Amino acid sequence: MTDALLNAVQQGTDVIDLGRELRVGMPQSPNHPQFWHTLPRRHGDMTRADGGSAANDMITMGTHVGTHIDALAHVSHDGKMYGDVDAMQAGVGGKYVELGVHTIEPMIRRGVLLDVAGLKGVECLEGGTEITVADLEAAEAAAEVSVGEGDVVLIRSGWGSKFPDGAPYVGGPTGVPGVSEAGARWLAERRVHAAGADTIAFERLAPGEGHALLPAHRVLLVESGIYIIEAIDLEKIAAAGWGEFTFVLVPMPIFGATGSPVRPLAVRSR
Repeated sequence: MTDALLNAVQQGTDVIDLGRELRVGMPQSPNHPQFWHTLPRRHGDMTRADGGSAANDMITMGTHVGTHIDALAHVSHDGKMYGDVDAMQAGVGGKYVELGVHTIEPMIRRGVLLDVAGLKGVECLEGGTEITVADLEAAEAAAEVSVGEGDVVLIRSGWGSKFPDGAPYVGGPTGVPGVSEAGARWLAERRVHAAGADTIAFERLAPGEGHALLPAHRVLLVESGIYIIEAIDLEKIAAAGWGEFTFVLVPMPIFGATGSPVRPLAVRSR
């Protein structure tokens, strides 16, 4: 008997890449090591007797750079991580064994796009704008979807359109739009599996305050065990009008790490 999923794939699928290219100089949070790529060996540096040559690469980067997922080990509050794990003790040895990114299972789940910028008829929300519960519910209704348990919910503010501009995407003086504590609790009440956005820190950043306060991270990662995906490219999927799709994401199994670069995909059958 042919597997139903395999049959659907063989019938044809449309795929939208939601990940950002990793490039030297791309915008990122100043709290994390920058991305760097170099070629230790280029073609011609060493040539074999038969004329063959090979090049190779070396990269250095933080795990929260580019499109990436936050493991539950990424954030603690009052000394505790998700499940009441002692954050200090968990880090002994330089690895988070219990809640590191290696514990995140590959995701093949229902994805939902809540296009708040599209709902409001703007290319991009203003910096520092809070995406409210009313905004989320209105975007849900506009997409004719219902956020449910186990879903991966992606929230578009339009801020991702600033990614090629560099510093404006980071949003230091302007702030960055996103949900705050109320929006995070709305997601947690629906028991979603993960939540993502097209911004550098998922949640609202107040103008001039940077990452000083991150209540949505506390609600989702520490209190609810919900993963966060940041710096997603949501422009193509919004233009395609996909409100519901299959979401595919596989973190790198970096043992004990607090996050991982990812290349998420949105997939639909033709």
